[in-house]
Amino acid sequence: MKKVKIETNLDVFESVSELPKSIQELMDKAHKVGELAYAPYSHFKVGAALLLESGEVVTGNNQENAAYPSGMCAERVAIYHAGAQFPETPIVAMALTARSIKQKSTTPVPPCGACRQAIAEYEVKQKSPIAIYFMGHTGSVFKSNSVKELLPLIFDNSYLQ
Repeated sequence: MKKVKIETNLDVFESVSELPKSIQELMDKAHKVGELAYAPYSHFKVGAALLLESGEVVTGNNQENAAYPSGMCAERVAIYHAGAQFPETPIVAMALTARSIKQKSTTPVPPCGACRQAIAEYEVKQKSPIAIYFMGHTGSVFKSNSVKELLPLIFDNSYLQ
């Protein structure tokens, strides 16, 4: 038997003010759209904002449903909207914010596994990485240069050949 060690490297910014101006604006849009999330069951609001190569910004927020599997995470709402409206335009960066309605979160909240897989699909499709910036409601911001840092053993179409 042989062991393989997989490491992840993330950039950590102490606050939004340390981010490049364009990413600060993207994070602000994620915050604003997150406040509009439909989260009557989890009371957990998530906002996502995507910066496309064209400069266009696409947003999304979580949309819950009493039949839990029928809801959709903010990341997938945004990424699928971008895929539907701008199918040939690469996604350059994604900004995510998350908070509980019951308490302020300062811990950065990364995308869930299903969202990581959806982001991986788009990275493979566009043949370029998507920078992912994520945070709680306030506090530090983590940056991943690619979803491969958050999901190092991605499942993609190469396995389906």
